[in-house]
Amino acid sequence: MIDSDSPVPETPVSDWSPDSLNGGPTPSTQRKPPGALVRWLLQGAVPEPRGPYEAEEPVKDHTHPWWKVMCLTGVDYFSTLGYQPGIAALAAGALAPLATLVLVLLTLFGALPMYKRVAAQSPHGDGSISMLERLLPWWQGKLFVLCLIGFVATGFVITITLSAADATAHITENPFTHFLHGQEILITLFLIALLGAVFMKGFGEAIGIAVALVGIYIFLNIIVIGSGFWQILHHPEVLPHWKESLFASHSNVLGMVGAALLLFPKLALGLSGFETGVVVMPLVRGKSSDTPQAPTGRIENTCKLLTTAALIMSVLLICSSLVTTLLIPSEEFRAATETSPGGAANGRALAYVAHKYLGNGFGTIYDISTITILWFAGASAMAGLLNIVPRYLPRYGMAPEWTRANRPLVLIFIGICFLVTIIFRADVDEQAGAYATGVLALMTSATIAVTLSVYRKKALAATVGFGLVTLIFTYTTFINIKERPEGLKIAGLFILAIVLISFISRTWRTTELRIDRVELDETAQRFINEANAIKSHGLRIIANKRDMGDPREYAIKEDRQREDSHIPASYPILFLEVHVRDASDFSGVMQVTGVEIEGYRVLRAEAPTVPNAIAALLLHLRETTGRRPHGYFAWSEGAPLLFMLRYLFFGEGDTAPVTREVLRKAEPDPGRRPILHVDG
Repeated sequence: MIDSDSPVPETPVSDWSPDSLNGGPTPSTQRKPPGALVRWLLQGAVPEPRGPYEAEEPVKDHTHPWWKVMCLTGVDYFSTLGYQPGIAALAAGALAPLATLVLVLLTLFGALPMYKRVAAQSPHGDGSISMLERLLPWWQGKLFVLCLIGFVATGFVITITLSAADATAHITENPFTHFLHGQEILITLFLIALLGAVFMKGFGEAIGIAVALVGIYIFLNIIVIGSGFWQILHHPEVLPHWKESLFASHSNVLGMVGAALLLFPKLALGLSGFETGVVVMPLVRGKSSDTPQAPTGRIENTCKLLTTAALIMSVLLICSSLVTTLLIPSEEFRAATETSPGGAANGRALAYVAHKYLGNGFGTIYDISTITILWFAGASAMAGLLNIVPRYLPRYGMAPEWTRANRPLVLIFIGICFLVTIIFRADVDEQAGAYATGVLALMTSATIAVTLSVYRKKALAATVGFGLVTLIFTYTTFINIKERPEGLKIAGLFILAIVLISFISRTWRTTELRIDRVELDETAQRFINEANAIKSHGLRIIANKRDMGDPREYAIKEDRQREDSHIPASYPILFLEVHVRDASDFSGVMQVTGVEIEGYRVLRAEAPTVPNAIAALLLHLRETTGRRPHGYFAWSEGAPLLFMLRYLFFGEGDTAPVTREVLRKAEPDPGRRPILHVDG
């Protein structure tokens, strides 16, 4: 064994630092440079976030008035008008307006107050998922988040495929492009591929485009809905016909209300947009007095955003449902089958009204606006996917490094969207259930997070109120899954794939350094400085698993190591004890405090794992002192497989060999690597 206390040679120098990717880059002589294609795919990879709810750096140049940011969320939220009225009419028939009213009431008095709470508690764009992560620590929290990410992926992927399919419906049903009828799958795949191409090239912030699209789209919808009410005023006979249809199935108003309550889960996709509203919070301009720790102005403006969006959408949903239900014959809403095409209003009820009552010219303008905003809604969903994966999975160690780059993820998600489109035959109605499942599961988790939060604050009235909202959303989710289980099947596949890949990645990456940075308090730094001042001796660090923490324990440990490892009595030593605070965390900041116990100097640290923390401290000491420290260990007794499982799940195990492997990967040059001694 080389036992040298000479300074670390200047060359060759590795670029190791605690913040480096994968524990520090390997010297260029040790690593084969990637090819041009790989470099292009990984271009633009961003550093892994410290955490899901860390305060972001203030970048005022990239903030906007809340109403502009509302348009950015609105490309997803408001675009549902393209298909929501038709789906409502198909699901509820003449009861569609009443079922839509139930949906609106739940939006205004359930989802809106809940997400205002989410905005107040998660003002840095992390959404409701991180609230649950904080409320549910350790592995149960991580696994729950992985399941939620599966539902998030379901919602976003189906948003892309459903929006593209509905855009296709507007293309093929337009009288000028009706010759494309029968090519729905190919057109939908083309739109999705076009979306992927845009993101592969690089899709920046497009808030200006969103403002224009949403402004034009809402304006055109007001014209279409207004023309619909004009037709109702001039053809009042449609009201008795609607009343006759209502009482044909239900003899009294109470029965209609009950039926609407049972039917409204089928309309739940109209609740989309709230989670996106809190995810984009960092873009909302607040007050000049805002700080990252207390962005009160941003929170207030986000609440304005959520409230305004909910009010606009509520009015448009009720009015569009009334107009389309009263003016469009029920047979025009029928879904397509293998033997017959769908009705002319299927998936495009408002477009049907626009063409019929305002002419094909205006109807085509409306179609173009709808197609554009639906396509842009897919872009919003893709941006959400590219935000969620790097925010959580790499930080858990449950995704490879390259998932921090957008382009590889875009290829994966576009491939999944192709598969979903082919399976569902680009049918809007077939995908509605899966979309609602993803949206409802995420919103239900948000209600649970908010309810737990107010319960822990002992706010009884708020707990009861949000508990009732939680029950409603839970019921809605259950009914939706029961009647249309395809959403749960897709989410289940996503969850299974995410969990499987996550644990494979976690196992593969266990020997990475996994420490973001090392922070020493004043006492610990003094211990190190004084030990390093004796130039001929160097730093001697003895790893110790604390038992009683009394002087006798350290005396026995010191005597054993000095005898077994032949450490002269004149050489000062430091003990190192690592406490695992949460082994489910993959990385974190290592905080080291110095404690003196009757002459024995102890460095006590907190970290996600023991071996990686020891390796990080030894490398930190090498960098700050310019000399290779010595680490001393004792062999552990037990089965290797058991130690491996303990290390994966509890951050502990056979420390010596794992520490050595972490050091070997972090520092390829043996001449610069800290020196380890193992005895016993």
